[in-house]
Amino acid sequence: MNTNTDAAFLGQRSYKIPETMKAWVLGDPDQLTFVDKPVPTPGAAEVLVRIDAIAVCATDLEIIHKGPPAQIQGGLPFNKNFTPGHEYMGTVVKLGQGVDEYKVGDRVTVEVHAGCGRCERCREGMYTSCLNYGKNYGDVNKGHRANGFTTDGGFTQYAINNINTLAHVPEDMSDEEATLIVTAGTAMYGLDVIGGLVAGQSVVIMGPGPIGLMGVGVAKALGASEVILTGTRDNRLEMGKKLGADYTINVTKEDAVAKVREYTKGGAHYVLECSGAPNAVNDAAAMLRRGGRICLAAFPGEAVPVDVAALVRNNIYMFGIRGEGKSATHRAAALMAQKRFDAKLIHTHTFPLEEVPEALRHARERIGDAIKVVVKIGHPEGC
Repeated sequence: MNTNTDAAFLGQRSYKIPETMKAWVLGDPDQLTFVDKPVPTPGAAEVLVRIDAIAVCATDLEIIHKGPPAQIQGGLPFNKNFTPGHEYMGTVVKLGQGVDEYKVGDRVTVEVHAGCGRCERCREGMYTSCLNYGKNYGDVNKGHRANGFTTDGGFTQYAINNINTLAHVPEDMSDEEATLIVTAGTAMYGLDVIGGLVAGQSVVIMGPGPIGLMGVGVAKALGASEVILTGTRDNRLEMGKKLGADYTINVTKEDAVAKVREYTKGGAHYVLECSGAPNAVNDAAAMLRRGGRICLAAFPGEAVPVDVAALVRNNIYMFGIRGEGKSATHRAAALMAQKRFDAKLIHTHTFPLEEVPEALRHARERIGDAIKVVVKIGHPEGC
């Protein structure tokens, strides 16, 4: 084992860092193998994170099953010794060259994307839409990183992260809750792009999955006047009420468009669409007052019809988001640190690292009404 002597010299806590670590790697589609991999070494502007917990995201299931949106060495991620997973938190155990923004021993949560820093989108702060996505290898290396998408992720014991992807975790926040900051950050980013300042205005959240439920908490924390959650499962809608929803609508029992227009006295200001349902865009447009805005945060399973004429007639603005951009994770972390909403409510199941396939199965099949499944990663004393 190596000891982080730089940390010891600076008077910080030091950690014994092993030469190898346990990790899940993706072979053929849906084939994960538990192996030993070398512990990576951080470079300039990077730190080594000892992963303490990671949440399962629906995108992880997509990557493991069919590959996209992951892109490893310019192609599909299968049989390339790739470790998936991206919603993790942990402890900084080693610093790369020139890093003074964090110290060894800091608890951090991570967001996925560290853009190349050189393309047009990265210079605008839109690093989740980096124009050099996936170019981090060989002669085409532009420095882009997206952990769990274009480079190794978090179903392992250690990972390298650029300092731009880190946010501090307060000491009174559990590891499990800290894994949910990225999910809340995605909801925050969605609300950012459709207006940012939602205080005193009405917001509809379509779909009570993890992002939708976090969207309820974030919108209410930002001062939205009416927060309305729509979905198909009463227990999820009840959870939405606990997170701050003023109204909930079960779309299998009520006309969601009519109820939204009733609750908002003519139409909502914003819709955050998190369901991916076939008619979601058309329903969202019908829920809005003229000049309203829609943010699309879900991936429909197939191409869907959209009534463009209705969008044009009513001056409806529509936006799509990718991930948790423009430092939204930091703002979500601040809201959670202030306990503005109880993110812990959506954590439903916990598994050890050795049982990642079972954790994935619970998330995929929604066993026990799983919402956020978290994998806790143990480490020997001092590591």
